[in-house]
Amino acid sequence: MSTLKNLNDTHLSTEQIESVNTALSALETALSAKVSNLSSEERRKYGSISEQNKLFVNKVNDYATGQPVLRSPDVDWEEFAKDFNSRTVLEGTIARLENLLTGINNAKTLHDYDNYQAALDDYAYTNYKTGTSAPGYEAKRNELKQFFNRAKRVDEKETADKE
Repeated sequence: MSTLKNLNDTHLSTEQIESVNTALSALETALSAKVSNLSSEERRKYGSISEQNKLFVNKVNDYATGQPVLRSPDVDWEEFAKDFNSRTVLEGTIARLENLLTGINNAKTLHDYDNYQAALDDYAYTNYKTGTSAPGYEAKRNELKQFFNRAKRVDEKETADKE
């Protein structure tokens, strides 16, 4: 059975890496005043409003903008509008970042797979060269074999203990 190799042969250039890091730094700077670190207790306390409650907030906003005469005087409507707009922008930003993150994770997964397959090829070559008594390969194989077949070594130890 043939293993697929080099599933992702598109690589970031030095310029692209610098561009990505510059863009991320700019995004971090732009959002630094908005980013909040909540404790786990605060996250439980404030939580996230459910989809039903988001619909409720949207409907209240519709009434507030469409029929301002019906607004409660107890609400700071200017602050409500700012919160509503910020929430909307952040929600859209999160969706875009999540899509980007999914794509980046997928690309990383393919690179991980490619690296692992190449490492397996190198390990097979190391085992072959160890059999030819080529210098250095036995030590390399001894270092690498620790990553393989731990269950088999336990079975071998149990068999040896019985003998």
